[in-house]
Amino acid sequence: MSGSYQSAVERMYALGHELAHTPSHKFDLEHMRGLLDALEHPEGKFPSVLIAGTNGKGSTAATLASILQAAGLCTGLYTSPHLVRINERIRINGEQMPDDQFGLLHGVVDRTAERLVEDGELPWHPSFFEMLTAIAFEYFANQKVDIAVLEVGMGGRLDATNVVEPLLSVITDISLDHQKFLGNTITEIAQEKAGILRKNGVLVTLPQTPEANDTIGRAALEMGTAVLSAVPFVPPISPASPPLWEPVPRSQSQRRRVVSRYPLSVLGKEIIVETPLAGRHQLRNVALAIASAEHLTAQFPSITADCIASGIRETRWPGRFQVVTGGEDVPEFVLDVAHNPAGAWALRSTLSSLYQSRQLVFVFGAMRDKAIREMAEILFPLAERVIATRADNPRSATPQEISEAAGRTGAEIDFASDVPSAISKARLLAAGEKVVVVTGSIYIVGEAMQVLGVSA
Repeated sequence: MSGSYQSAVERMYALGHELAHTPSHKFDLEHMRGLLDALEHPEGKFPSVLIAGTNGKGSTAATLASILQAAGLCTGLYTSPHLVRINERIRINGEQMPDDQFGLLHGVVDRTAERLVEDGELPWHPSFFEMLTAIAFEYFANQKVDIAVLEVGMGGRLDATNVVEPLLSVITDISLDHQKFLGNTITEIAQEKAGILRKNGVLVTLPQTPEANDTIGRAALEMGTAVLSAVPFVPPISPASPPLWEPVPRSQSQRRRVVSRYPLSVLGKEIIVETPLAGRHQLRNVALAIASAEHLTAQFPSITADCIASGIRETRWPGRFQVVTGGEDVPEFVLDVAHNPAGAWALRSTLSSLYQSRQLVFVFGAMRDKAIREMAEILFPLAERVIATRADNPRSATPQEISEAAGRTGAEIDFASDVPSAISKARLLAAGEKVVVVTGSIYIVGEAMQVLGVSA
């Protein structure tokens, strides 16, 4: 790890990357535009797709980027947050931004920001996310990507990514999260997400709650935005439907993929969709990616039905129902970043489908500002035992706080002071055919991946 990279990362974290340390005055697109103006507008040097939502926006972005890459396009992908290293957030054709490039471009953006503050053109230094977004734009512009897929960090209307003029906007499923910043109702949150729509632009979305549908529909009507529905690409599900997914072992590997497999008509051709993103909720995210790719064929005719099938099959999005096995006498681990009630319901549904006959041990930790009681009431009834722990993060709830919040579940809860000790305890408790489920926070999953030696 180079000194330049290390110092860049330290300076970034010194800005306070957690929402709790981000003053409300940071959420102002004029400041972001001022920074990008001084950088000669890197965000205007490549076409982009902008994706907002509460759950599924990262999965949708990763799937779409994989499709575009399969079509031979040099594809940038910007996501957040990261599991292990900050570079994960900025990728080209699936490869993380190199350390030396990160250090170099951080220096460029940081010096520009400091000059703007000194000259009075910015009232304060850009935030962690503003800096990171500007670095991503610089990197994509310098590397001359054909297209970049950008995941909104939070909300949409005032998010730093919302300075681009995207070829299309995508809104995934909306639920309650980040209420302190986005509002206390689905309607208020949907209004923030709808801020990524463009006048006479294009929106790809799916029907969801009536409040979200009404809010997004009104915003699209006011903006003259064409709405493309991804419904044709969601496979029909009924109680009589055969299972769409099954565990698929990988030879010569400690990992195995959980693949959803179903036929679909895309661009006038029948393909077999095989996605490693497990769970019925992921079928909606894959559908959004397919609908987006179909629309982009007008600009990029190299996108074909076969490219769409290949891109979906090769999608890699760690920490989302990622199954890790370690051989004989080592328990199977499921890593999933369910960090709000909607994510917890999705995880519960997938666990119930795939592990009906297996006993589950949970390693659970969450940020103090999350809906811990609701998540516990959704997930803990599935567990034979729960190990409450905390990530190395000042916002983490303590194991005692988790236990108190989960009081009504009646779950048997053990405490572990940190993630490594929680994993050790889980290995002992899950001997035999039991499965360890690590969830509750992306920080918990990221630290578990480091302990387990799983790359992000």
